Amino acid sequence: MLLVSVSCSKSIDYPSAFKEASSGRYLYSPDELMEVFYKNDQLYIKWKGAEIKPVVLDQHTFFVPDLYQKLQFVQHPETKQRYLSIITEASASSPTYNYIKVSDTFKTPSMYLRDKAYGLALEGYLNIQAEDPESMFIIEQDFNSLGYQYLREKAYADAIEVFKINVALYPESDNVYDSLADAYARSGDSLQAYQNYEKALELNSGNRRAKTFMDSYENQQD
Repeated sequence: MLLVSVSCSKSIDYPSAFKEASSGRYLYSPDELMEVFYKNDQLYIKWKGAEIKPVVLDQHTFFVPDLYQKLQFVQHPETKQRYLSIITEASASSPTYNYIKVSDTFKTPSMYLRDKAYGLALEGYLNIQAEDPESMFIIEQDFNSLGYQYLREKAYADAIEVFKINVALYPESDNVYDSLADAYARSGDSLQAYQNYEKALELNSGNRRAKTFMDSYENQQD
């Protein structure tokens, strides 16, 4: 059990070189960053948009109540890469390398998605899926909701790209093809809409919207 008194934060005179080396962004999860910074020579953590003042235990070690984690700045002896290590009774004698420090230009998949760099976002999401197919960062419905948000805004190209990410992640789901077909149809690309509705119907023979669109499209071709 980890026991830390949250009222015992120490005052540390951090050397400039240490602050420079430890400041920056750390990869907290496959799609989340945690930032370390100093303000008035006080250590702060920025996580999930909130500025957190941790309980400082010594120059290298601190406790973050919001995470209920005791963390320590460490450097890998071979790679020289810097990390935040989770300190437990089991790891006290041998540091773990949990949260790697990343460059200021590093972006998570969701950051690429917000920037509309869809190819890079997909690459990142596929990597997450390869590591953990059940990851909370690649939920099919979340991508579907974002795609329809773009459709409501008539941002058809963006909606199509988001739905294509869903197709790449969930190629056996009829719903991802149905949504992509809907986006193509609204954008005026009837052929792509037809092809994706065809795939949706192949995966789910009860998809009435797909059947209706395909029948209408085929009648127009006669």
